[in-house]
Amino acid sequence: MSKSISIFDTTLRDGTQGEGISLSADDKLKIAKKLDDLGVHYIEGGIPGSNNKDIEFFKRVKELHLNAKITAFGSTRRKNSITEHDDNLQRMINAGVPAATLVGKTWDFHVHTALQTTLEENLAMIGESIAYLKRKGLEVIFDAEHFFDGYKNNPEYASAVLTAAREAGADWLVMCDTNGGTLPNEIQEMVSGMALKLPGASFGIHTHNDCELAVANTLSAISAGARQVQGTINGYGERCGNANLCSIIPTLQLKMGYHCIPGDSLPQLTNTAHFISEVANVNLPVNQPYVGNAAFAHKGGIHVSAILRDSRTYEHIAPELVGNKQRVLVSELAGQSNVLSKAQDMGLSLDPSSEQARKVIDKIKTLEHQGYQFEGADASLELLLREATGEVNELFTFESFKMLVEKTADRPVVSEAFVKLRVGGENLYTAAEGNGPVNALDNALRKALLTYFPQLKDMHLSDYKVRVLDEKDQTAAKVRVLIESKDFNNTWSTVGVSSNVIEASWEALVDSMRYALLGQISLKNETETNNEPRGLVNH
Repeated sequence: MSKSISIFDTTLRDGTQGEGISLSADDKLKIAKKLDDLGVHYIEGGIPGSNNKDIEFFKRVKELHLNAKITAFGSTRRKNSITEHDDNLQRMINAGVPAATLVGKTWDFHVHTALQTTLEENLAMIGESIAYLKRKGLEVIFDAEHFFDGYKNNPEYASAVLTAAREAGADWLVMCDTNGGTLPNEIQEMVSGMALKLPGASFGIHTHNDCELAVANTLSAISAGARQVQGTINGYGERCGNANLCSIIPTLQLKMGYHCIPGDSLPQLTNTAHFISEVANVNLPVNQPYVGNAAFAHKGGIHVSAILRDSRTYEHIAPELVGNKQRVLVSELAGQSNVLSKAQDMGLSLDPSSEQARKVIDKIKTLEHQGYQFEGADASLELLLREATGEVNELFTFESFKMLVEKTADRPVVSEAFVKLRVGGENLYTAAEGNGPVNALDNALRKALLTYFPQLKDMHLSDYKVRVLDEKDQTAAKVRVLIESKDFNNTWSTVGVSSNVIEASWEALVDSMRYALLGQISLKNETETNNEPRGLVNH
């Protein structure tokens, strides 16, 4: 039996039916290019003619000259109609793509209730539609909708549907768990049964995740003889989503011995998952298998101690195989191994038996008890570790800040910040307005420092999160602020904690700029040693 699996991606069609996902034509083209780079075999672009975005996509995608087969989606001809006159089929043909996915009813309950026609007419609709598309030169993938529910209710009719589709010339017979309620053992049994009834047929599997079994059901179908996998990147899709190709592809390829995509493409998987989540504007779950930021993250001290000796102790694969990386988290659960591993990653020399190392660990635990969280604020953690080893040059000293927030009856709220700093022996006092107190503080701090550190103009805040830590204290509760900053090359996160949200924000904001200046020499050394204009100079 062939060990090659055909990967059919339907992120651009089925994936967009997920709540909160809406892709423009440009978005769909970007994703199609990324999927093609990954090496999938089919990219289902949508329903030709159903909306302006899909019309534009099918028109422009030809310009990309992709290796993957772009596929149009549509249903069989309408009941009691002539195939050649069916608008839906004509649009699939006119889309100018090499392949078409044709969906048809398999469950007799749906034939009677949804289509309101006879079982015989449904078989005719399927057979005639497939035969017509084949005559027009298209590869036809037949999606047998509700196959497994239909097979449970009436196995003879469900089998008859696939038989009719095969006899009409369908290239693939794809069994769909449309409601997502079938179990892996049932999938295995039914797919195996159909493989015996239709020997030599090319079967596919299309599952939904309503019981969180879409991946398991897909793997069961492959074990039973299916050779095409339909799914979406990150499992996007209607209701609870579709089968997640980011889990299926590496499992099949690394653990089950199947060939899905080129071996040198597999390390692109994590990047592809994150890229598509950004384009779709949907946060990628940190604990998503294989590609999530926490997929290979270690927090417990015993775990970290073991992976430092051999990563196989707590990792089921090498994260680099899918383009991910190992992460060691530092928290109140951290042991010495966690801190030493982070220090090593930063190129810091920290003696594990030293008083210095013990103090750093104790300080981290104390701060996390107060509400700090360094798991999501690596930049603040690095500053803390570098301070402990004496490797931070303090280029500016904070003295004070004031905030003025004014609201008048006929004007929006105006926020103004006043900041007092000491830089290179000089006292600075600046003021700036902003869209809210934090933005005003950012503007005032930046205004004071840009004269001395002009490269700070290249960094900006990209995300701002506030979490209440002690809800029982209501408006007096302690809050944690996480700030994400970016420049042209890097992204980093810092944290601040206080019962005052402005103070917590200021702390995270200052750390963000301190981190941006890591590796810069002091102003005093710069002017005395290099005799250059004051600014950012690398070691």
